[in-house]
Amino acid sequence: MTSSPDRLLAAQQLAQLRSGLEQLSRQQLAASALSEQARASQALLTALPARYGQVLLNLLDRLEAGALFTEESCSFSQSDLLAHLQEWADKAEQQLQSAE
Repeated sequence: MTSSPDRLLAAQQLAQLRSGLEQLSRQQLAASALSEQARASQALLTALPARYGQVLLNLLDRLEAGALFTEESCSFSQSDLLAHLQEWADKAEQQLQSAE
């Protein structure tokens, strides 16, 4: 079965988000830039159930707030948030594949 252009764009945006997560983990990208990129991924967010968008936005809000601190704090652990975002991306990929 051939994927629709919207599904292909959603998959591309997910790949870009994964790349951004990797860059952020290597401190090659700012949290705000990743957040902006993710929030602009409308094809991806539209292709997923609404709850995925809600969870992603919550994680991005926490990531941006945590970026205000120079060190890991008990409230905001960037490494934990990155792990949660990676898990979100894994589940989003599964969801996209099951919808084909």
